[in-house]
Amino acid sequence: MSAESTTLLDKPRAVITGRPVVPGVAEGEALVTRDTISGWGGVNPMTGTVIESRHELKGQSFAGKVLVFPGAKGSSGWSGIFHMAKLRGMSPVAMVFNIMTTKAALGAVVMRTPTVTDCDQDPLDIIRTGDWVRVDGDAGTITVWDKKPD
Repeated sequence: MSAESTTLLDKPRAVITGRPVVPGVAEGEALVTRDTISGWGGVNPMTGTVIESRHELKGQSFAGKVLVFPGAKGSSGWSGIFHMAKLRGMSPVAMVFNIMTTKAALGAVVMRTPTVTDCDQDPLDIIRTGDWVRVDGDAGTITVWDKKPD
């Protein structure tokens, strides 16, 4: 493969701009769901696994991934569950969500996880599970590649 084609493959597929919630920069493989996520009773904080019975991600762990989801649902226990996941090393490395609630904001803050919301494009329409994503919570940008750039 030529240097020129390698450079083309490393170019991002999309750059989304939004509102920063928590500063910092992190990147990783995306885990995307169109379902809101319940904290209390919906996530096992010891493994970062979604355990909610009818959730499309049931049985999958968000540990070490960029979690892309519509938002949080349920009680104020959401932030506590996600904080426990962080303490166990099982939290997402970054989060992108559409619906700002106090639950989601507080969860992002207690995890100190780079987070962006209120995007200029719907991240659920742009980002796919398995994409490589960089979340810049300082600049409010989300950069998306089909695979991890070299």
